[in-house]
Amino acid sequence: MPVSSSALFRSAAFQELNQALSASPFSRKIAWCVLDQRKDRLHATVCGSLAVGQKTPPVIGEYERRELKSLGPIEVELRGLFSGNVNIGRLYLRVYPERRSGANVFKKVQRALGRRETDLYLVGIYNLMDDLDATEAAALSDLVDRWWDRTLLRFEVDALWLLGAMDDLVLDGEIAESVPLSRRFGGG
Repeated sequence: MPVSSSALFRSAAFQELNQALSASPFSRKIAWCVLDQRKDRLHATVCGSLAVGQKTPPVIGEYERRELKSLGPIEVELRGLFSGNVNIGRLYLRVYPERRSGANVFKKVQRALGRRETDLYLVGIYNLMDDLDATEAAALSDLVDRWWDRTLLRFEVDALWLLGAMDDLVLDGEIAESVPLSRRFGGG
């Protein structure tokens, strides 16, 4: 799911979060340059590893395309901050897709593409270059608590990206295709 870095960086709430991180005791351990390098490929993974080990991007069939188009645009909300225990050293923004008839719409995307259904969607945004000491970890914990339920950005997604990358930061990534979620997208 693409995230417009220009819309995110204009968000007053995101600017406030960014300033809080800049003022944190672990600020020097954040790879600020990586944020700039990834800004054109900011995304949340909804269906990961569609073509592991393949040299070419996966092919999305006509049935899957029709299913995705039938969903129409999806409203999403970004909230922050999240630090998990899988990709240690990465700080994320959490993604909340709209619910339709009580159902998480991203699960419908996953189902349409034959992927495992999940409930956690994240935008990897900050990367740490070193381990945090106890004081820094406490400061991060405080920031996570303060920002947990804060909305940073609300927007509509009218297409999904099919990304190809050899690294998990998607620094070498390419947008292989933009897959529409609406019949009106791109005139199709």
